[in-house]
Amino acid sequence: MGTRHRGTSEEINALNAFIKLQRAGESVSARVHAVLPEGLTVTQFGVLEALHHIGPLCQSELAEKLLKSGGNLTLVVDNLEKAGYVGRERDPADRRFVVVKLTPKGETFIAALFPKVVANVTREMSALSGTELSDLGRLCKKIGLRG
Repeated sequence: MGTRHRGTSEEINALNAFIKLQRAGESVSARVHAVLPEGLTVTQFGVLEALHHIGPLCQSELAEKLLKSGGNLTLVVDNLEKAGYVGRERDPADRRFVVVKLTPKGETFIAALFPKVVANVTREMSALSGTELSDLGRLCKKIGLRG
């Protein structure tokens, strides 16, 4: 479904591309994240995945990496902490910073879950050739870094 806006061809092309990008992103994300257990949000998964691959991070660093507000991330980390997947510690060098790290339960959980998500991503992206994947990555980066 394209735009119904009656503007310049530049506006119509931009809106149509944006609509397709948004719809594709939402539908692929829904299919990729279908393997997430009941009650685990995509943002919670993102926190667990970041900690799994990068290691302990300050909440502000996590928020920046996930493109979330500090307030939103505090709630996400609260819920992961209640579930026993992460723990928080004050940075001894600067007590203003709260470091979030995986618990053993969280590490076991994300280590088992991540390969399922990778399999879904791989399956979804198999619709594109290697060249198309490279082009898509380059174009997305170009748009994303524009701001």
